[in-house]
Amino acid sequence: MGAVRLEPITWERLADTLADRLLDLKTADGGDWPRIAFDGAPAGGTGDLARRVSDALRLRGRTSLVIGTEDFLRPASLRFEYGHEDVEAYYSGWFDTGALWREVLGPLDPGGTGRVLPDLWDPAADRATRSSYVRLPPGGVLLLHGPLLLGHWFPFDLTVHVRLSPGALRRRTPQAEQWTLPAFERYETETDPVAAADVVVRADDPRHPAWSG
Repeated sequence: MGAVRLEPITWERLADTLADRLLDLKTADGGDWPRIAFDGAPAGGTGDLARRVSDALRLRGRTSLVIGTEDFLRPASLRFEYGHEDVEAYYSGWFDTGALWREVLGPLDPGGTGRVLPDLWDPAADRATRSSYVRLPPGGVLLLHGPLLLGHWFPFDLTVHVRLSPGALRRRTPQAEQWTLPAFERYETETDPVAAADVVVRADDPRHPAWSG
């Protein structure tokens, strides 16, 4: 983790601290909807943290919308075109970044409609979810969580990276998903999410997180 200095914190306090920070956060583009990334491997629990922050925002009277990139997967025919355990496909082809731009991030641009699609694809049934659009009111906060988020030039106003050391990532990743680990090694090298993120959370021991922000 280089020179990043981390301080112990609880998940509850972290969520409250981030929620307080988001109340005063100004968008970089002057738009009405702050867009926040919770980046990290699935084993790091980015979705849990995003939902905690959403709950904390609700208690502060602020609307938010939690969206996971696992609901924006590409169809199986594209994900598994080169096999079910192709690292390159996972790294650059599993998630429908075009749909995320079009259906989630674009509507929150300045002058946008605020009309967001909360999910697109059901990977179990391998078909579109057909969910209804959700209108996020001005001032509402998008909380987008998932892996490999910081390498796509998405227009985030705050980025949170939940980091696991290589050993912790290996221990906490289910055996059936161990084949994805080289993708995260490549992500560390090419994107350096610890340096790129505004907030870094170390979650090697899920009972005792630490953070720098």
